[in-house]
Amino acid sequence: MDAYTDFAGVYDIFMDNTPYQEWADFLTELIEKYGISKRRQYAEGVERGDGSIQEEILNSEKNLVLDLGCGTGTLTELLYQKGFDMVGVDNSEDMLNAAFAKRESSGSGILYLCQDMRELDLYSTVGTVVCVCDSINYLLEADQVEDTFKLVNNYLYPGGLFIFDFNTLYKYEQVIGDVTIAENRDECSFIWENFYHGEERINEYDLTIFVKETERDLFRRFTETHFQKGYTLEEMKGFVKKAGMELILTLDADTRKAPTKESQRIYVLARECLKAQKK
Repeated sequence: MDAYTDFAGVYDIFMDNTPYQEWADFLTELIEKYGISKRRQYAEGVERGDGSIQEEILNSEKNLVLDLGCGTGTLTELLYQKGFDMVGVDNSEDMLNAAFAKRESSGSGILYLCQDMRELDLYSTVGTVVCVCDSINYLLEADQVEDTFKLVNNYLYPGGLFIFDFNTLYKYEQVIGDVTIAENRDECSFIWENFYHGEERINEYDLTIFVKETERDLFRRFTETHFQKGYTLEEMKGFVKKAGMELILTLDADTRKAPTKESQRIYVLARECLKAQKK
């Protein structure tokens, strides 16, 4: 999963058309409808009980939202602005450096941790985990997905919500596999070559980036290779079940309706249920 090193420096430039605000709005709707985490403006004075320190600690954990695979922190910042207490986790130091810069500029209280999602290790439970922008597809083996989901379940507050998306096998096989995409800008350009390996169901991204040097009229060239694996919805449902979570809802990311065989990206909502059952 080593990726996003040099590319991290230009990631936000090439992602400037990504509908992060739309994603933040949609995730907020889902959390408020299906989750237990409350935004700061609604959390004060709620479920205080006798005001014990232990109860207040538990409430603070319940209202935490983890952005797993947070990247440069754009979505994390937007969810913080929505009123959620945020934790961001990513395994790329370079991507997190960009997130740190955004936090310094905004003054947000986001906690960032440099961790591989396969080895997630939090200091407390959280009420909600979100993992979007196909971060799950970077897990190239079924047991890696299952183990990651088990860790998510372990760190979810009783009844907590897990929202993730993934690129489908259909997307890699029929849409972007073996396609080359290029974009030319004044300050930087890229060539994105896709190679789909059908037997392994692995999509290889070979990225070639050209970045203009600020002090010279020259371009620096660097390359990165990323790998993602395609999964079916039925496989993802199985991973959720094996991790001990309850499936709540699945949605086509484009239509926001029930997924079809031609869905390219799918949202999955699941709930922690084992700890809730033990209470």
